[in-house]
Amino acid sequence: MKTFKKIVFLILFLSFSFSIFSQEHILLSYQRNFVRASLAGKNMILRDAATDSRSEEFICSLYVIALQFVMDNIMLLPDDADFINLTGTVVRGLKNAAYKESSVILWNVFLSFRDPYTRADIIDTLNSFGKENWYILNLNQYITSQNNFFQEGYLIDYITLSACISAVGKMGDSSSYAPLFTAYTLGYPQNINNEVRRNMELLGGNFPQFLTNIMRSSPPNDKLAALRLGSQSAKLGSVELGQIAQLALESGFDADVRDEKNANDTRQLRYNAIPILTRLKWTRANAGVIRHFYLVQEDFREQPELKTALLDAIYCLGAMGTYESAQILTLQLGFYNSRTEHSGEYDPEIILALIQSLGEIGDKTAFDYLFYISYLNYPEQIKAAAREALNRLRW
Repeated sequence: MKTFKKIVFLILFLSFSFSIFSQEHILLSYQRNFVRASLAGKNMILRDAATDSRSEEFICSLYVIALQFVMDNIMLLPDDADFINLTGTVVRGLKNAAYKESSVILWNVFLSFRDPYTRADIIDTLNSFGKENWYILNLNQYITSQNNFFQEGYLIDYITLSACISAVGKMGDSSSYAPLFTAYTLGYPQNINNEVRRNMELLGGNFPQFLTNIMRSSPPNDKLAALRLGSQSAKLGSVELGQIAQLALESGFDADVRDEKNANDTRQLRYNAIPILTRLKWTRANAGVIRHFYLVQEDFREQPELKTALLDAIYCLGAMGTYESAQILTLQLGFYNSRTEHSGEYDPEIILALIQSLGEIGDKTAFDYLFYISYLNYPEQIKAAAREALNRLRW
């Protein structure tokens, strides 16, 4: 019995040893051929090895050997077509093998390689390995470095930048909000801006709070970007967007008139916030909306091209639906009626905006001025709008 056990053990030991020897022998054989071959030949050897019936036993080790060869020769052969093809084969092979242990050296190849499509393939492979903190940190740092280069006027590899922006979206970590937001503010081409916005939607964490913090402490141009992002984001509900738009409106009263760009960006904060507040009927901003209306009136007197901003301000007062808003709009309608009566001059868009806004509020204080429209030399469109607004007044 003891003799039989020894024989069985010996057979198992020899079988295992032969398996290890065979595996090492196959790897050494492919490695030897790889070292001797030309660049094109190396590529063919890797492709042949991947189809070997026993490839699972050695292929990852062979890919690592090939990847080290790539790393050692990047500076010598940066634009060689065969070298680029070889690198692509290695990168895709590591992805297919799901060999996460190659992550660090892959990232080093990414940093050193020049071909943008190969770099994008490397990012795709690293993405497939899953969420790793070191990888997210490196992606954020890379995007930040490209932002800095762009600000300094350097040419940017947009293919690689786009791949990294997409990668942080896939990772979904809230730490990526900051570099992506900076990218959004820099004036990259529209396709990159769209990529940034789409991938910010994929990140975890509290996006509304991130935008709120910008509204409270950042320069006007950043606040403008935050307002645009918030207005387009599916991650913000009506309440969150209303709060951000109100912060934008309130920030828009703090213009530094000594700095023309600062003053213009600050005014634009108010102008851009108003349509959002109108759509949401965000009545908490009523006091700011009234203040904005008077400021826009002053702007319009000096710059008639700002009529759209004035119309927006009128409609926003209507959306507030307050007695105070009704009084202001009523007085404005009285002023325009008086001017029409004495000079015959009027702006139909402004008159209609006042009428429609008063009708939306429905406060009876507007009755006299709305009724008086029927006696003035207004077109039928304006008189019909006044009749409709009268019918909406509450008594």
